[in-house]
Amino acid sequence: MKYPILLALAAVAVIGLVAADAAPLSYKLPEETSAFKPGPNVEVVKNNCTACHSADYVQTQPRGEKFRKDFWQAEVTKMIKVYGAPIDDSDVGKIVDYLTATY
Repeated sequence: MKYPILLALAAVAVIGLVAADAAPLSYKLPEETSAFKPGPNVEVVKNNCTACHSADYVQTQPRGEKFRKDFWQAEVTKMIKVYGAPIDDSDVGKIVDYLTATY
């Protein structure tokens, strides 16, 4: 009965030593190669979308008539429901409208 307790204490001690020796990671992000195009609601888009990705990501999305409002609505919904993007309901339509008109 003493062995499991000693084993648990030893594991906690090892984890504590490893955590105490861990150094923070530092890295440099690459330079932006694009920016969101000017337009109505661009600030709403910048405030919500760039928390997770750059404007480059948006510009790599498919274009054309079939990738219009329904496409962007689905993309914004995916960002919220799948990736947990903290976008207010009041901003969703503004983001979709901007993306539809701009891309």
